[in-house]
Amino acid sequence: MTAKAKKEPIEKSLEKLDEIVASLEAGNKGLEESLKLFEEGVALTQALTKELKEARHAVEVLVSEGGKLSRRPLKEEGPS
Repeated sequence: MTAKAKKEPIEKSLEKLDEIVASLEAGNKGLEESLKLFEEGVALTQALTKELKEARHAVEVLVSEGGKLSRRPLKEEGPS
């Protein structure tokens, strides 16, 4: 993925990843172009994973404690 001044929205990145997967599944690209697409897909996947992990850490859960609402970090599930 090329360096950009601002990040693309996550939806745009997911759309691009879908396009790459569809293109690779079609099997009509040469080896060199397929490798480039694969590398781009891996880079997008890594960037999206990082972004989603950061978002998960930012999410807080409101819980009721003794009649008052308080915030707690969202519990992380097992390894993903």
